Amino acid sequence: MALKQLKNLLSFLTVFPVPMDKDLLSDCANYMWAFPLIGAFLGLLAGLFGWVASVFLPSLVVGAIVLALLLWMTGLHHTDGLLDFGDGVMVHGTPEKKIAVMHDQLTGAGAIGLALMTYIVTAFAFASIGGGVNFFGLRIQYIFPAVIVIELCAKLSMVVAARAGRSVHEGMNTSFLKAMYGSSGNWRLALALVISFAVVLPLFGVGGVWVVLAAVATALAMVSIAHRNFGGVTGDVFGSTNELTRAVCAVVLVAVISWA
Repeated sequence: MALKQLKNLLSFLTVFPVPMDKDLLSDCANYMWAFPLIGAFLGLLAGLFGWVASVFLPSLVVGAIVLALLLWMTGLHHTDGLLDFGDGVMVHGTPEKKIAVMHDQLTGAGAIGLALMTYIVTAFAFASIGGGVNFFGLRIQYIFPAVIVIELCAKLSMVVAARAGRSVHEGMNTSFLKAMYGSSGNWRLALALVISFAVVLPLFGVGGVWVVLAAVATALAMVSIAHRNFGGVTGDVFGSTNELTRAVCAVVLVAVISWA
């Protein structure tokens, strides 16, 4: 992956002041296999902050701040998708009507309810990641590696959704779905999974496999819901998949740590 593609990925997935190239969408689609790397990088920053903050602040505050930092670094872009997805799923009617509701400027009860539930669960799960491990005499709080794994899995879920889903209409989502179609999509997904396991296994061992599997399962469930309600996958579905997968994987990782 060249510097140009890396810059475009960072520009697309974060609010970092990285200049974007004219080939932004095509680069991000063709290099979608690298989404987990960007997620791991964001998780590293937020996890490191959480580790330091846990020395001075109660766990509930740390959990909320870590989530807020992740949302800020991603520009709340996926939050908009989560809100639209919540409204679209809740409304009754044809797929066309549901998509129209997703695209309007109003925010309904479905949007607010889904967002509240998702972020409350995520923040509490972050706050519940207690304990740590001694590494060469240094006490590392679990919040540090945990957020790396969780945010990596959130980004992996979008890769899975792009491979499993079909497009509803021409839009920003189309480039990603086309890039992940067929044999080229298979190797991009396989590479994303290899990268994910390469990061997760050294941090949490076999227990981390369950977190990756939870991300894959959540993505497939979201694609199924999207196909049933909208007739396919939209950009809002990608965003909501990222946010909901983060919540699911945070809960799963709490269980993994508790039972380890």
